[in-house]
Amino acid sequence: MKILNVIATLLLVAGSSTVAAKQDSTLTIKHTGVLEFSNDGTLFVGDNVTGAIFAYPMEGKTNDKPVEINIANIDAQIAAVMGVGQHSIIINDMAVHPLSQEVYLSITRGIGVGSLPGIVKVSTSGELINLPLYDLENTAQILQDMPDKQRLRKRGMMAEANNKDLAKYDLPMSTYAILDIEYYKGEIFVAGISNEMFASTLRRMQYPFKGTHSSSQVTMYHTAHNMYESRAPISQMLIKEIDGKAQMIAAYTCSPIVLIPLDQIKDGAKITASTVLDYGNGEPIDMVSYKHPLLKKEVLFLTAKGRNPQIIPLDALNNALVLDEKNTPDHFLMDGMGLPIGPSGFTTMFVGKSTQLDVLNPGWLVSLTRDSETGTLDMQSLPSWFPITIHNLVAEFDFADVNLPEL
Repeated sequence: MKILNVIATLLLVAGSSTVAAKQDSTLTIKHTGVLEFSNDGTLFVGDNVTGAIFAYPMEGKTNDKPVEINIANIDAQIAAVMGVGQHSIIINDMAVHPLSQEVYLSITRGIGVGSLPGIVKVSTSGELINLPLYDLENTAQILQDMPDKQRLRKRGMMAEANNKDLAKYDLPMSTYAILDIEYYKGEIFVAGISNEMFASTLRRMQYPFKGTHSSSQVTMYHTAHNMYESRAPISQMLIKEIDGKAQMIAAYTCSPIVLIPLDQIKDGAKITASTVLDYGNGEPIDMVSYKHPLLKKEVLFLTAKGRNPQIIPLDALNNALVLDEKNTPDHFLMDGMGLPIGPSGFTTMFVGKSTQLDVLNPGWLVSLTRDSETGTLDMQSLPSWFPITIHNLVAEFDFADVNLPEL
């Protein structure tokens, strides 16, 4: 919630207007939000305040040796590097350089109107480097139809609204203009919302930037609500080959996972996505893919604010039943009552709460994890086959005279 309040304050100061899409190398970045790397190491940064995507070529020496990075109290160390107090920085996103395995973090430095954007690089040896953001070579592309000053609407609550609920309702819609960026074969896909009544929007553009982008509106059938919806945006996305063609796998803020063929994402298109899974409300944080060492197949690893991580075999999405009003129970589904439905895979144990996650290399995931006992924020390398930290758990094998099984 704190990050959203910072963005909201900036947006109120900056204002909002509809501008023509264009490439612009003179723009100044005002907010470092969502991060995404191209295959060759170009870092894309979403700026919800300026309403633009910035591209920074980031050199990185190819490192074929799998590394681990573990840093305790990383927020305190980032604050020290940036010259502020521990509670004066917010970590907005994290991405791993595809060649060097270095980790990049987008940071808000300071709170409120005077806050500044920043990027911190974490080397494979654990060194934190505050990059000179305003001096880095970059290009940028402004987005069309940015949301205006409309706020989130208040909804019925099962209890009286507290201060955090009220702060949420005061957020400008622009806060959700850029929720995820996906690079695929020389193109950038941007998920978020626009100022259209058909709010959930996919933007598609070439990179290097050509000065234009397309905009498509997306609707999907939400099984838990038993209705088609076009307001809530896509939160996380990946592009994979499903059913023999390139498709976007998109996870929504409120539980459904849908498939969208790339050839449908055209300027002005109104797309009805194919809902194939509803795992229950929880609001996704990150969705990554990798080859699982034990399952010996590619999986999706999905983390969420309100749920344990979900592991979904990618091949389970092939020939998946499309969920709609004809083949979904015609009653109001709730978490724990009829959900999940579809090829949901299985949940996995995760000690603590992952606030950001990415694939570090074939053997390791890297997570910013809020420790379940101390509350500290740590950068952890976790084995991709079993992403837990056992120092927080006591089991029978910790006691004397217990023989460990042979693996």
